[in-house]
Amino acid sequence: MIILGLTGSIGMGKTRAAENFRRLGVPVHDADKAVHDLLSGDADVIAEIGALIPGAVKKGALDRAAIAGVVFSDPEALEKIEQIVHPKVRLREKRFLERTARDGRRLVVLDVPLLFETGGDKRCDGVITVSAPAFIQRQRVLRRRDMTPEKLAAILARQMADAEKCKRSDFVVKTGLGRGYSLHQILNIVSITRNWQGRHWPPRVAPLIATGPVRSGG
Repeated sequence: MIILGLTGSIGMGKTRAAENFRRLGVPVHDADKAVHDLLSGDADVIAEIGALIPGAVKKGALDRAAIAGVVFSDPEALEKIEQIVHPKVRLREKRFLERTARDGRRLVVLDVPLLFETGGDKRCDGVITVSAPAFIQRQRVLRRRDMTPEKLAAILARQMADAEKCKRSDFVVKTGLGRGYSLHQILNIVSITRNWQGRHWPPRVAPLIATGPVRSGG
């Protein structure tokens, strides 16, 4: 099975690119959705974050605004939250790969915003970065509710520069030239990569190494 990583900085059009892969019949695992589900419904995650950030839990649910107010100015708190959440996100990713492999899928996509930043590209047979001119990115993001230039700057500071992501990728999908053009690029990627040989699934099993004493024949 061939695993493609899909990434891109905020506002670049990655969500629509993922939708296009699904329209073409390619299963997509959405890491952001996995995080959202865990923060919304995983009792262990909610309890751990509540213990980490006083006031983060109200009526049994996480108060996103309270958490955002803390992590915006405290990168260490954000890192601790990620240490709680990321292992469970990886587990969901593994289950997705197991399920799609059982279904006989030839090609799958892992939609991970911080793919390069977290080393996730090493789990993929190829990487796609979704990109757009900086002015388009800024226009898109600042139209979002509760987004400010300061929040955008803080988010971009945590993300690898777009130029570096593009340089390190196997494919770059340009989203500033219309939806039809973006879809055409994704069609080409699917056509090309279906003929690749997957290197990461199934996972390789390390050989057993004898640790006991070696006995000579007698």
